[in-house]
Amino acid sequence: MTRALRAVVSVAAIFAAAGAGIFAGQRGLVTIPNGQNQIENDVAQPLPSGAVVYYRDPDGEPFYALMPKNTDDGRAYVAVRASEDVSFDGASPASAAAEPASGERKIKFYRNPMGLPDTSPMPKKDSMGMDYIPVYEGDDTDDGTVKISTGKVQRTGVETTIAGTLPITRTLKAPGVVALDERRLSVIAPRFDGFVISTGKATSGAHIKKGEPLATVYGQDILVQAARLVTEQSRSASDEDLPGAIVGAARRLRNFGVPETFIEKVKRDRRVPDTLVIDAPFDGIVLERMVVDGQAFKPGDVLFRIADHSVVWVLADIPESDVGAVQPGQPVTVHTRTYPGRAFKGKVALVYPHLMKETRTGRIRIELDNPDLALLPDMYADVDIETGSGKPVVVVPSSALIDNGSRKVVIVAQGEGRYQPRDVKIGKSGDGLVEITDGIADGDRVVVNGNFLIDAESNLQAALKALTAPADGEVQP
Repeated sequence: MTRALRAVVSVAAIFAAAGAGIFAGQRGLVTIPNGQNQIENDVAQPLPSGAVVYYRDPDGEPFYALMPKNTDDGRAYVAVRASEDVSFDGASPASAAAEPASGERKIKFYRNPMGLPDTSPMPKKDSMGMDYIPVYEGDDTDDGTVKISTGKVQRTGVETTIAGTLPITRTLKAPGVVALDERRLSVIAPRFDGFVISTGKATSGAHIKKGEPLATVYGQDILVQAARLVTEQSRSASDEDLPGAIVGAARRLRNFGVPETFIEKVKRDRRVPDTLVIDAPFDGIVLERMVVDGQAFKPGDVLFRIADHSVVWVLADIPESDVGAVQPGQPVTVHTRTYPGRAFKGKVALVYPHLMKETRTGRIRIELDNPDLALLPDMYADVDIETGSGKPVVVVPSSALIDNGSRKVVIVAQGEGRYQPRDVKIGKSGDGLVEITDGIADGDRVVVNGNFLIDAESNLQAALKALTAPADGEVQP
């Protein structure tokens, strides 16, 4: 081979090798090391170190194990060491496990994130891959408080407010029915024998005025006593005892229920009328008319039943548990289906001294003015009763109270992330407030949102203390 031909072959071989290298590099078949990039990668991604914390799925799926494990296809789970673990509190478990720098708090142990009675001296994860929570020195003090980090307080949405003194009011709602005032009912029942000569315009359901004629009647006993009154009055000039006799005749007429206008008319005219007119005693509604023209009656027979509707009652039934909260004089608002946009104001007049055994409810009586006769007997009503003494007491919002049946707790914020669960005694409640009779003072800052989480944290710390406390007779190192 000539020198020129060897030179051409050499150049062609060089170009072919270069092209093959470029092709392999583009296809990822050959990795060309780069000194600078290798140094940067070594710095950015140090080799994993520390103890194995847990094992994770080799494909990056959210599956974890505390012990070595294989996938369904036989591949081994990847070990995750302390330096590779992730902490959601801003520090890795490896750095947390290291010795604290000057001025930093020391971690005593790690507790289970789900509240289980399980602790660990080293960082670890539970079966679901959640980090164990570090417990620092000073967080588990014996003063009954619980210390929670600011980040956790913000994440759990803890809210507080100041306990104050306010009157406790509560609005009770109860069904009711309109009834007539028993003191404003009247019957027209003559006290003598007689006959109805004629009846007036009063019929059942009609509204009558005081003094309006109801019926004209004839009574023999009335005529006899009226005649004696006229006779005794005409002889008054010659008989010294006659004035007493006149008084006696007029009294007998009054005993028969004769009105004063009839007696004065007899004295003035000195004649006996043939009939007696019975007038309405007050304004009201004729509930019943029981007579017709020409009907005879005996003493005590009811001719008319009349009711005054200017004041009515509302009888409401309240649950047995609320009977003690209702007192006479408390304001009441009544709504009816007939007048949905109208409110009738009244007061509690009476709390009946017995319960309805069938419904276990107590009955109360409410008095309402009814000048326009809008409220009718047997009308259904919705009753709102404003209960409460109006005396200011120490109160907290209802959401601040944790009541598990046997214990009532309010969480008090003490500042600097410290919270103290306090056992309290409660009184009345209403309108979103609860009276605190013991355990909370005016001005204390209480937790109204997130208090259940803080209470759970407190119970957990108490359980951990019990687990780590030395047994009886054991000497703590």
